Amino acid sequence: MGAAKINTNKINIVDTTLRDGSHAVSHSFTVEQAVAIAGGLDRAGIDIIEISHGDGITGSSINYGFSKVDELELIEAAGKVIKNAKLAVLLLPGIGTIEDLKKAQERGANAVRVATHVTEADIAVQHIAWAKQAGMFAVGFLMMTHMASPEKIVEQAKFFADAGADYINLADSSGYMVPDDVRARVSALKAAINIPVGFHSHNNLSLAVANSLAAVEEGALYIDVTCRGLGAGAGNTQGEVFCAVLERLGYNTGVKSFDLMDLAEDVVEPLMQRPQVVRTDSLMLGYAGVYSSFLLHTRRAAEKFGIPPRDILVELGKRRMVGGQEDMIVDVAYQLSQKK
Repeated sequence: MGAAKINTNKINIVDTTLRDGSHAVSHSFTVEQAVAIAGGLDRAGIDIIEISHGDGITGSSINYGFSKVDELELIEAAGKVIKNAKLAVLLLPGIGTIEDLKKAQERGANAVRVATHVTEADIAVQHIAWAKQAGMFAVGFLMMTHMASPEKIVEQAKFFADAGADYINLADSSGYMVPDDVRARVSALKAAINIPVGFHSHNNLSLAVANSLAAVEEGALYIDVTCRGLGAGAGNTQGEVFCAVLERLGYNTGVKSFDLMDLAEDVVEPLMQRPQVVRTDSLMLGYAGVYSSFLLHTRRAAEKFGIPPRDILVELGKRRMVGGQEDMIVDVAYQLSQKK
């Protein structure tokens, strides 16, 4: 591996504590918590603040877990304290619709990230096109990018670019990739499209900060983080750590690192249901290449059928299951229990 490349552009920090972090607290954020976190992130200089159910707008359901508070309430409340950042929502076509996006926009959202499996970008074209026509900042978000070659990712990203996306976000949804995997995908996309590239990492192999730094070195301009790393699986790139690393290396983020550290310690950490650590079951997500939001579903199925979560996760990885197939986890656990 050659010397690190220096990215002299501003690195835009996208905080998804109130979206991906929702998985880690069983979608239990209150209005008061959303206001405190969103306001703190805005004051700290975060560029985009994402708020939704963990599985995107209208994800609250028996399949994905019910939210304690309607996300539209959280969006509206957060919008009142955000003065500088963009207020974004995540939308997964098939879970959320354009009508749902309209409602979120009416409550204050001015950005949307439309997420699909890495080989299904074409299903998001109409959502991105509508968002741009409605004056929103729109992002094409490719999930589970370890499951496709750089060439395939370029092919899929062009659907988003042609629809008018403001940037393309690549997600290591399983925390499966190592830095060279990230470099290959980001560099290929940078060479093929003329809009910015972003990156979203999970920490299941304890590589989220390293992978995010690799993305920056290859030219990515938008990086997803969460306070304290709060998120599905072992969590996400830890925002206060990553911004401190970038600051130390001389990158420009515009983030007030000490303010972000204080927010993480004083506001986010007290509401966490468990520390974001790399335990065996979350490690297995990265090892087997399994969608990070499957973890809580897997733990429940493992307890119900009396089998180790690791066994379920290995089987999910073998079957190459992807987001949207959460209901199959119970079936897999049952089948494994019958083999004992």
